[in-house]
Amino acid sequence: MGEHAATDRRSGGGGPGRRRLLIAGGATAAVGVGGFLGRDALERWWWQYGAPAVPRTEGEVEHEGAEWVPASTANYRRASRPRDYGVDRVVIHMPEATYDITLRVFQDPSHGAAAHYVVRSGDGHVAQMVRELDVAYQAGHQAFNERSVGIEHEGWADDPSYLTDTMYESSARLVAGICARYDIPVDREHIVGHNEVPDVVRVCPGPHWDWDRYMAMVRSAAGVS
Repeated sequence: MGEHAATDRRSGGGGPGRRRLLIAGGATAAVGVGGFLGRDALERWWWQYGAPAVPRTEGEVEHEGAEWVPASTANYRRASRPRDYGVDRVVIHMPEATYDITLRVFQDPSHGAAAHYVVRSGDGHVAQMVRELDVAYQAGHQAFNERSVGIEHEGWADDPSYLTDTMYESSARLVAGICARYDIPVDREHIVGHNEVPDVVRVCPGPHWDWDRYMAMVRSAAGVS
């Protein structure tokens, strides 16, 4: 159910003079990191540490029809994706728990992890718990947390009864929308299981997850062949 990511918690601080220091005073910044920083790197630093936050509305969701059920702020890092981190992966999870318990766990600040979305097995209902703007601690890998959107699917990896047609279809529409928003290719390189994240020992979404069927549904929902 997500993955603890204490090493992924970095402050997003930076004073109003940060941009001037990094861009106008690029040579000074370069000395501090032991080498020359190119323009792209300086602009990335600006967006991460100096840029104003993206305006957001409380309760707003990216996926039409999703219910906003906010995770504890201890379980994700506020960001302004894709301005500060490009989004090019979707990570598929299985929480080893029911939908209701998964929501409660992600609202527990001591858990240390949460996914952006949770999909219910019985009716495909989608809860959004973290804005896609933000970095959810869900992959157990800092770079993947920063670059991906994580989706939990109610159930257990060893119990195929939770893998309903309705849940597959709902998840496929959700993933198709994410791919469209960030121009992510609809393929298995970019839509991965948690067990496929580098350096992470996990089994989810498990051996019963039908990747061929699921990817066909995502491609259909995305309108691609």
